[in-house]
Amino acid sequence: MLGIAMLAFCSAVKANPNDDGKLTKNYAINTYVDAMTRGKLNGFNNVLDKSAAFNMVRGKQVLSFSKKEMLDYLQSNKNTEQACTTSTSVVENNASIAIIKVDMKYENFTRSNYVTIANTGNGWKITNVYSVFV
Repeated sequence: MLGIAMLAFCSAVKANPNDDGKLTKNYAINTYVDAMTRGKLNGFNNVLDKSAAFNMVRGKQVLSFSKKEMLDYLQSNKNTEQACTTSTSVVENNASIAIIKVDMKYENFTRSNYVTIANTGNGWKITNVYSVFV
């Protein structure tokens, strides 16, 4: 019985997205990808820093959105699957910050998102996103 209890406990701990009670880099970026490409918002609010900023470069214009504005927009499009293929690559990665490039490739264009994730002391959280269309 003890062995079964230990197995169940270890499985539950392993399934937790937190590492020692903190949000991990991988969990933060995977949650971002799920929210942006699949409309899956479970946990998205938790991986966003309270001061998270979203910027979108369109031609010569930069549009800026707050955390609340982005959450409201995504909530209105919840569970909407994007018709794109997604890939990620690491631009920078160290103990304090990571910049991950998330490419969303559509039929006629690519949306490149540069996602900054910072070690906030309360886990890894998204602090900034710049999106460019090519």
